Amino acid sequence: MLKELNTNQLLDIAHSPITKNDCEQCASLSCQGWESLPSGFDAEKLRLLGTLRIERAEECWDEHHPNGTNQWSSDAPISPKHYPYNRSDVFECASCKRKFLRYTEYGGYYLDERIRELNPKFITNI
Repeated sequence: MLKELNTNQLLDIAHSPITKNDCEQCASLSCQGWESLPSGFDAEKLRLLGTLRIERAEECWDEHHPNGTNQWSSDAPISPKHYPYNRSDVFECASCKRKFLRYTEYGGYYLDERIRELNPKFITNI
C-alpha cells in the first residue's frame, strides 16, 4: 500500500537534501510550476515516496490561490488539501534525490502526466 503523507511529512521530504546540483537524470525537468511530463523523459528515473491522495478524505476540486496565482504559476502555493495536490504523488530522482509532485490530468480524450518540483517555501497547511 502506498504511504499517505500529511503536510508535516511533505515538508520533511521537501527539506531533505539533494546529493548533487547538475543531475543528468532529471536535468530536463525544469518544472517550477506544473508542466506536462516531457514525452522523452524516462519516468523510471523517479522513485515513488508516497501520496497526498487520502482515500477516505472528502473530495475537493477547489484550488488554493490567495495571491492571484493560478495552477501554472511557479509561485503557486502547494496546498495538500486542494486540487491538484490532493491528487498527487511524491517522487524523488533516484540519482540526486530532487523531489517532485506528479498527478494525472484526465481530459475528455487525453491523459496528461503533470509534474512540479517540490519547493518547501510554497507548502502551506491551509
